[in-house]
Amino acid sequence: MVSLKDIAKECSVSVATVSKALNGHQDISPETRERIVRKAEEMGYMTNAAARALKTNRTYNIGVLFVDTQQGGLALAHDFFSSVLDGIRQEAERNGYDITFISSNFGKRGGTYLQHCRYRGVDGVVIASADFNDPLILELVDSDLPVVTIDHMFNGHISVMSDNVNGMDALVRYVAERGHRKLALIHGERTSVTASRLAGFYRACEEYGITLREDMVLEGSFHDPQKCGILTKRILEAKDRPDCIFFPDDYSYIGGLNAIQEAGLKVPEDISAVGYDGIPLSRILSPKLTTWKQNTTGLGNTAAERLIELIERPKMSIPDRVIIHGELQEGGSVADLR
Repeated sequence: MVSLKDIAKECSVSVATVSKALNGHQDISPETRERIVRKAEEMGYMTNAAARALKTNRTYNIGVLFVDTQQGGLALAHDFFSSVLDGIRQEAERNGYDITFISSNFGKRGGTYLQHCRYRGVDGVVIASADFNDPLILELVDSDLPVVTIDHMFNGHISVMSDNVNGMDALVRYVAERGHRKLALIHGERTSVTASRLAGFYRACEEYGITLREDMVLEGSFHDPQKCGILTKRILEAKDRPDCIFFPDDYSYIGGLNAIQEAGLKVPEDISAVGYDGIPLSRILSPKLTTWKQNTTGLGNTAAERLIELIERPKMSIPDRVIIHGELQEGGSVADLR
């Protein structure tokens, strides 16, 4: 049976390029696409692909469920999420799978996520971002459809997690070793990600003997500069101002930075700051932001890899939690108070 790898070898291109050509992607030249499609037809791939689907009872199509809590596609365009989604796409293409975005609206009628999955005939789903307490999400997770989640763990399912505990732990250690003891934290919504980061934050503070003021630990929102700016202003107005603020993510830091500057203060001369995510934006700020760089492409790659393994070899796939490690990305936003 002819495979994508066979066609790639004949055309002297990558398997990913073959997949793009056969699925109508526009980011390759028309000439290359035409050459690959013609070669695939000559080799009988189109017929063989249909036969493969019938024989295996699979569509070679995986769903990606991304609930945009920011609305209007803003979160989807964010560097963090777009990189995760690109990682899913890369791994799916390497294995000859297509991707379908899953929603609760399809055709001219609404429905559940599970109904959309059935309608599209996907072989499995990566849940990349969602309210994991939503009954519609729970219905999908509890179904017989293979599911892999990113940054949330369900019992009996595969989850791919960013190393949020150690990420926050490393940031606290970094600022503490530079002499900071009065810390403030703005965290995101109450999710499993936030719970892990809070655990890492409190654990490291205890180890360094840092006493935290409860009024300096504030709940904000991920990827919301406006709200982050309001909370930063509240922190700066406190009687005993902290010497370092931890922000929920690099993008939200923009709102915090604006509030700091509006107060007539500078980073890091008057107050230090750290972010989280390590998106490219953090490298072009002045000063560069000290942050924890998440391996977002690795999150997406691994989620797709594990889902495909679950689809193709279900009896060999073990429900577990896969941790994807990141790294400290040092900038100039933390003063040395030693």
